[in-house]
Amino acid sequence: MTMNITSKQMEITPAIRQHVADRLAKLEKWQVIGFDPCQAATDALHERCGLRACDDEIEVAQQADVILIAVKPQHVQGVVEKIAPHLDGKILVSLAAGVSLRRIKTYSGDTCPTVVIMPNTPAMVGEGCCALCLDDPALNEEQKKLVLELFSAISTTVVLHESHIPEFSAFIGSGPAFIFHLLESFVEVGLRLGFSYHDAKQLAEKLMVGSVRLAQENPEVPHAKLRMNVCSPGGSSIVGVNEMDRLGVRGAIIETVLATHRRALEMSAD
Repeated sequence: MTMNITSKQMEITPAIRQHVADRLAKLEKWQVIGFDPCQAATDALHERCGLRACDDEIEVAQQADVILIAVKPQHVQGVVEKIAPHLDGKILVSLAAGVSLRRIKTYSGDTCPTVVIMPNTPAMVGEGCCALCLDDPALNEEQKKLVLELFSAISTTVVLHESHIPEFSAFIGSGPAFIFHLLESFVEVGLRLGFSYHDAKQLAEKLMVGSVRLAQENPEVPHAKLRMNVCSPGGSSIVGVNEMDRLGVRGAIIETVLATHRRALEMSAD
C-alpha cells in the first residue's frame, strides 16, 4: 500500500512527518510518497527513509491509498478541494488542529472516508500520543483496522469520538508545553543553586525521564506512593512537597489544563 504525506508546514510538522515516514519505511507493506513545496524537506525524507517525491498534491492523491494532510488549518480547504476529484477509493487523514470532520468532508465533496487525528510533539522522537477520530460512517471495519495499525506503529494511540478531541488536545496535545515550562523552572533553580546551564539542563531532563521511567516500570504503584518514597519524615523533600501544596501547585496545573480545554472548545466550535 502507498502512504502519502503532504505538507505546507506547521512548524513541527516536518519532524513529525519524518518520524511517520521512518516508521512506515520499516513496515514492508507500506511505500511512502509525498509532496512538499520545500525541496529540501522532501530531499531529507528521501535520504532518511526512501520517500519518493511527487510533483504536486494531485499526483500523490492519484497514487496513494492513504493520504495524510499535514498542513496549517488555513490551508486545509485549498489542499483538499484541489485533490478532491482524485479521492475515490482513498482514505483521507487530517492532522489539522481545529478543522472538524464535517468541514473536511465538505471540502472533499464527501468523496472518501475521512479520519481526523491529533498527535503531540513527542511524536518527533517516537514517544508521542495520538488520538484517532473514526466517527465517519463511510469508514468500514477493514479501513478502521488499517488506520489503527498504521498509527499504532507510530505512537501510543487512542480512539476517541470527535466530541472528545478538545479534551485530548488540552491534556495531551498541549501537555508538552506545560512539561517544558516545568523543565524551564527546574533549569532556572539549578542555575540559582550554582550549576552551569549545561549541567542544570542535562540533570533536569534526566530527572523527568528517570521519574517517568520509574513510574512506568512500577505500574501498580500509585504516583503518591512513589512521591512518598522520596520523602523522609522531617526531611528536606517533605518540606519541599509541603511548600508546593502551600503554593497550590497541584491546583494551578489542573486549572492550567482546564483553561486550555475551554479555549480548545472555543476553537473547535463549528
